[in-house]
Amino acid sequence: MYVPAAFTPDDATVRELLSRPQAADLVTMTEDGLAATFLPFVHRPDEGEHGVLRGHLARNNDQWSRPAVGEALVIVHGPDAYITPNWYPSKAEHGRVVPTWNYVTAHVYGQLRVHDDPAWLADLVRELTDLHEAGEASPWAVDDAPEKFVAGQLRAIVGVELVISRIEAKVKMSQNRPPADVEGVVAGLDARGDTATAEAVRAATSSR
Repeated sequence: MYVPAAFTPDDATVRELLSRPQAADLVTMTEDGLAATFLPFVHRPDEGEHGVLRGHLARNNDQWSRPAVGEALVIVHGPDAYITPNWYPSKAEHGRVVPTWNYVTAHVYGQLRVHDDPAWLADLVRELTDLHEAGEASPWAVDDAPEKFVAGQLRAIVGVELVISRIEAKVKMSQNRPPADVEGVVAGLDARGDTATAEAVRAATSSR
């Protein structure tokens, strides 16, 4: 991934991105070609040298049964938005502006392991559930469902674990624009109702 110096995040920013409750794209190269699945994951940064990402696939999804050739890739998505030049005060000054796209992403590489152990899967599902239910007024728990039903659901999935070898991340949030243009971008995003990207712009440019 091409990452200019202005858009290179620090380690804390990358860890915060991976720790958010979200889903990501798992991409593997197999003997039959590329395979990809969008799936929720849990980041465990303190396991192994660089941490791991854990998730699960439907058993009927044959990506897990087709061995990955070389490294696997998980593409993590943060806030993103189209940025119109109309938000830049510099447009009125000199007109030398073009549209762009602001975004946050991480490309996480590593070896992919497959887990077909019910106990491992049960722990993962509980962890995923707790992570994503944390913001609910009355969080749902795995134990709210009948035990036999849960056991049946676990038999229908297979666990995957990316043992991270390297991470390439990029935070492109108007850091290369003059302060007045940044303020225009934030105001435009807020007016559009995209508070997540507006906050990301504020965070990325606050230390300038």
